[in-house]
Amino acid sequence: MMNTMRDIIVLGSTGSIGVQALEVIAANPERFRVVGLAAGSNRALVEQQAREHGVEHIALGAEAAAQLVRDVHCDVVLNGITGSVGLAPTLAALTAGRILALANKESLIVGGSLVTSLAAPGQIVPVDSEHSAIAQALLAGEHHEVRRLVLTASGGPFRGRSRESLEGVTPAEALAHPTWDMGKVITTNSSTLVNKGLEVIEAHLLFDVPYDRIDVTVHPQSIVHSMVEFVDGSTIAQCSPPDMRLPISLGLDWPHRVAGVGAPLDWSTASTWTFAPLDDDAFPAVSLAKQVGAAGATFPAVFNAANEQAVHAFHDGRIGYLGIVDLVREVVDRHEAHAMTLDGVLEAEVWARREADALIAAG
Repeated sequence: MMNTMRDIIVLGSTGSIGVQALEVIAANPERFRVVGLAAGSNRALVEQQAREHGVEHIALGAEAAAQLVRDVHCDVVLNGITGSVGLAPTLAALTAGRILALANKESLIVGGSLVTSLAAPGQIVPVDSEHSAIAQALLAGEHHEVRRLVLTASGGPFRGRSRESLEGVTPAEALAHPTWDMGKVITTNSSTLVNKGLEVIEAHLLFDVPYDRIDVTVHPQSIVHSMVEFVDGSTIAQCSPPDMRLPISLGLDWPHRVAGVGAPLDWSTASTWTFAPLDDDAFPAVSLAKQVGAAGATFPAVFNAANEQAVHAFHDGRIGYLGIVDLVREVVDRHEAHAMTLDGVLEAEVWARREADALIAAG
């Protein structure tokens, strides 16, 4: 049976996720129609996109994006904004009753219960490749049958290195990711595994599985995007060549699949997939993220904000590579939870950035 047309608002339309989403939509005009676009500041590009896709409604900036979601009727809001500024549009989409295709993990992580309390069952559809993989694998069983979630990590450019050997890592080395082409902060986060720590928090919030039953395994080939282990000992994995158009397309029309959106694996050639445990000594970000996630409240917002300041300081030559996660831990240790309101979250972020900057300046 043919699926009905879905009207889509794309937030962060000029970024990597937004551009690929527009490609998927343009290739499937019988299924999707863009009715709104929002970007951070690139007015020229978003206006060009609007002309190409016949879109009347555009917005610049996160607050304008949130207003766009409130004002323009649609079926699905794809939030591809980068950073915690995506929180207000996420809240707006949920309040307006839209399906939220969520690529902006930070808004869920920093928003926590603010976001989950607004979301109806099935209203948030994950677009991160790992969480899309888990959502797909979860279709194989009931929630009470889930033993654990297993997120895969490529291991980044420093996979297999000891903590001591990471002391002199340069910004250029941290940006040399083996699989994905991403921005400076996300690519650095992938090398420190802060990104995987954030994804663990996101998995807990999306799927309501305790932190002690969420694991990370290192899988350099980035073919198995994540797995779900069930109580009978069965593990269901979602596998595909690395291509964000697949989880994007599922986000736009969950749970229906879009034919031809990605290339399948080639089973006619020999290949080897490997898995290894995470080295918590060299990459302590995941265990720290679990502690932060378990603490809840505004701690994840502080973790995320302090990390952003630390990453910028690293690229500016003001702290060393190992100093990134060490700094985040120190800021988190100094934090006292704020109220879980939008203002409380924003205040906690401001505090975290100021505290991180002060520690960086103090050397």
